[in-house]
Amino acid sequence: MIDDAAGLADSTSLASDVCIVGAGAAGITLALELAGSGLQVLLAESGGLEAEEAVQKLYEGQVADERMHSAPHRYRQRRFGGSTTIWGGRCVPLDPIDFEPRDYVSDSGWPIDLADLMPFYPRANQICEAGDFEYRAAAAFQRSLQPMIEGFRSEHFSTDSLERFSCPTDFGARYVHRLRASDNVRVLLHANLTQLNFHPDRSAVQSVLLQTLDRKRITVQCKHLVLATGGLEVVRILLANRDAWPNGVGNAHDLVGRYYMCHIAGTIGTLKQPGPDRVWHNYDITDDGIYCRRRLALTAETQRKHRIGNFIGRLHHPRITDPQHRTAVLSALQLAKGLISYEYGKRLHGGESMTWGTWARHFGNVMGGVGELFAFGHHMARDRFFAARKFPSVIVKSTAGHYSLDFHAEQEPNAASRVQLSADRDELGMPRLLIDWRYTPGDVQTVRTAVRLLAEDIAGSGIGVFEYDPESIEAEITRYGAYGGHHLGTARMGTDPRTSVVDPSCRVHGINNLFIAGGAVFPTSSQANPTLTIVALAVRLAAQLRAMVARGRPAAIALSDAVVP
Repeated sequence: MIDDAAGLADSTSLASDVCIVGAGAAGITLALELAGSGLQVLLAESGGLEAEEAVQKLYEGQVADERMHSAPHRYRQRRFGGSTTIWGGRCVPLDPIDFEPRDYVSDSGWPIDLADLMPFYPRANQICEAGDFEYRAAAAFQRSLQPMIEGFRSEHFSTDSLERFSCPTDFGARYVHRLRASDNVRVLLHANLTQLNFHPDRSAVQSVLLQTLDRKRITVQCKHLVLATGGLEVVRILLANRDAWPNGVGNAHDLVGRYYMCHIAGTIGTLKQPGPDRVWHNYDITDDGIYCRRRLALTAETQRKHRIGNFIGRLHHPRITDPQHRTAVLSALQLAKGLISYEYGKRLHGGESMTWGTWARHFGNVMGGVGELFAFGHHMARDRFFAARKFPSVIVKSTAGHYSLDFHAEQEPNAASRVQLSADRDELGMPRLLIDWRYTPGDVQTVRTAVRLLAEDIAGSGIGVFEYDPESIEAEITRYGAYGGHHLGTARMGTDPRTSVVDPSCRVHGINNLFIAGGAVFPTSSQANPTLTIVALAVRLAAQLRAMVARGRPAAIALSDAVVP
């Protein structure tokens, strides 16, 4: 059922077997997986079914350096569906090497490996509506595909790695009817978690306090509590609750909010081909209609040999802000930047100052390519705006055979990169966040080495040259700062409470019934966009909770207890 806290009486008391806070990708997945389980589940969400300015304002906060990180209310949506309502839909699993302790990547290593997640990835793919769980082109396609770069030979990069795209699926819109029909899941909208109450011995959560914006108070007695509020908000909840622990919940060793990672990303250089254009940088479509895209993926062996992090690249159109690309579509995007959402506009238009002369050249490109614009507009209307499964991004074929490299790289865990509480408070009296995102020399070295190896492989293959300025690497990876909404690592997973916040079952160390679902638990960031893995971890956690109840076991359950759905 779907309910609204605004319609409940003040001081209402509720009870649940499992209380999930946050109705984004992780929270909705947990609720779906627990539907029909026999457990009484309460899914509490701060917002409503649509975006609301007053609710979104609760996410506002501070950043240490505005050039390096967007304001906290950007890239997040405080509403039913969470940030899946603005999600681009890219689905990629982690790689085996991402789970390994690597002596050249500080504080790396997960307490689980890829085999522990593999039983749950296919179900995550279904929930994300990304088709079959197959991320190699040779296995995903029974037909021959045009080479990504004809004639390219490399011992450092694979061109068989895929990213698959969801519709993109807005989890709120897609699954609201299923949750409304559930007889054991109750969704409570406009309910903000402000307080955790513990048993006298502090071994478990006893209840939580939810409040509406008009300060109506609702108490929920819960046997198990799951925080699924995202990698930033979970920090605020843990650190703000200090009645039982003076430094915050789970923060005895000053780890909550540390090791904050996003991804290192940017666009660099130009691939120039001496002859005909031999590049395929578009999407391939599976037999069941899923958009897929191949990438240049740095091999695990190369990462180990050169002692660098994970890295992938995609051939991309030239930088939009530079009118020398002479492309009507790209110039039209630049001229219409005010109409593009913040989440995408920042990467399209960051960095360069625009003079009147530059604007004039963009206008000239548009006027000289009216036919190109018409064809592109028709394609976007048909395949994106009015399609149930949307064409994922802007793809522009280069008439000159010139392409830039759009890269996405692992960010090294760094204890100095952190999220803390500020002195300011929101409308509910909760401290707002102060975000101090930082990168390391190792992050720069990963991109520098990977780009150099790619340039050498392109030259060695005799297919052209990749021109770039090695001295510009650091400037390029900081052009847009922390990448988008990938808020990772702030409540990292591990076996030792001195170096981690949650155990391998995502349970906060020392608290029997408090779990965290989402990117906060990632010990390392990988090269992969995190949504698919967040959903897989939520499916895994739901299986653990079901197994625990079925066997009458305490909340701290063994990994082997998980029932594969």
